[in-house]
Amino acid sequence: MTWLLIIAIIVSILLMLVILVQNPKGGGLASNFSQGNQIFGVEKTTDIVEKITWIGALLLVVISLAAASYMNVKKPTKANTAAPAAAAQDIKIPDIKVPKK
Repeated sequence: MTWLLIIAIIVSILLMLVILVQNPKGGGLASNFSQGNQIFGVEKTTDIVEKITWIGALLLVVISLAAASYMNVKKPTKANTAAPAAAAQDIKIPDIKVPKK
């Protein structure tokens, strides 16, 4: 469980950084990376950043679902399986007398 939490934190930090790099309608930090724009071109840089954002978001959802399903798994032990049977045999119904009016 701890490793899922560590991976989720790393993915969310990377996702925040990628979102900050995105180019929303002109401007943004992606426009400052002129070398990347010269190599890939402006259109390809924004496409790559957008794909990384979607992959990071989907990865975070998958990690969250895996952590949630891991939390619901209960490992049966001998004490847990034997206790309900023993408790069912020891149940006694109390004798309650209702006073007459």
